[in-house]
Amino acid sequence: MTASTPVARPSLWAQSPEALEAAGYKRDPAHLFGRVQRVTTWTDDGPSWPKESQVIREAFDDALPRIVSRVPSTDGSARVVLELNDGARIEAVHMPRATKRPRVTLCISSQVGCAIGCTFCATGRMGLVRNMTAGEIVGQCLTLMREMGPTTASSLNLVFMGMGEPLHNVDAVIGALDVLCDVRGLGVAKSRITVSTSGLVPGIDRLASAKHRPELAISVNEVTDEARRSLMPLTRRYPLAELRGALERWPQRPHEKLTFEYVVLGGENHSEAHAERLAALVRGFRHMLNLIPWNPWDGAAHRAPTDDEVASFAAALYARGCLITVRKTRGRDAKGACGTLSTASRRRVGTAPGAL
Repeated sequence: MTASTPVARPSLWAQSPEALEAAGYKRDPAHLFGRVQRVTTWTDDGPSWPKESQVIREAFDDALPRIVSRVPSTDGSARVVLELNDGARIEAVHMPRATKRPRVTLCISSQVGCAIGCTFCATGRMGLVRNMTAGEIVGQCLTLMREMGPTTASSLNLVFMGMGEPLHNVDAVIGALDVLCDVRGLGVAKSRITVSTSGLVPGIDRLASAKHRPELAISVNEVTDEARRSLMPLTRRYPLAELRGALERWPQRPHEKLTFEYVVLGGENHSEAHAERLAALVRGFRHMLNLIPWNPWDGAAHRAPTDDEVASFAAALYARGCLITVRKTRGRDAKGACGTLSTASRRRVGTAPGAL
């Protein structure tokens, strides 16, 4: 069964200037689009509407996701729960970086729940409640920017690494990218946006042809199909050879690197043999291999790796010519670290974990 989305007036937040004009707003729709999308122009009640905009407010739903809770972390990040118009809840993570040129990374969701069922990810336990619309994805960003910052795109990074598999909802994600990257509105640079996928091959091919093609991150986590199936059931449909084929078709821009994400599970997937196979998998790509020490959550059948296990694995990969980073865990004490997002939304639409 395919997850459904709410049936209502189209969301204002997914509309281009051309769509606003087609709906009846003839007086400079690009200007109205900018006023709608740029939170710096908003009043306390939201966008500042020109008098002639009544036709737009009647044609489109201008409700935004609302923040229902924030759980701050000692490292300055915060796990944020947002409620959508139908009461479904999603989670995002707000991660400011206090440097000479401060930036904020928003880790955002694309689905309520997830159908992929990865054993190391808390969201996977929920199953898929439903897809988010393009308007909800954009609205999530605008709400976070308005309430928590940054107020302009020049200080913003977006990572689709929250709840859900973005490429299982690829049309809505592409629709959101078209709005978020439009220079008449927020104008987020596509090089500042990363979409992470568990390996949906058709979605990778679809995203490759998007007008505003973002950076791509691929969650690998094991180096043989048999072992990867036990962690990521999706491997039954899209084995590693097919995944590599899709990545070979990905049109890398000059200086663009494919990010290979690898969750390090204590005692499981970080031997010398794993390093040899993983190095072979990424060889031939301009790449960054991002090692992610697994973040524990209640009920999981894994353990966190020790610092020595991560360091030893990183050294083995470096010796084989891989470009390595080890992800600094942020938000762990707020349950906002990678792989730990999960809400109390009940599964109302029937896609069970791992059923995709």
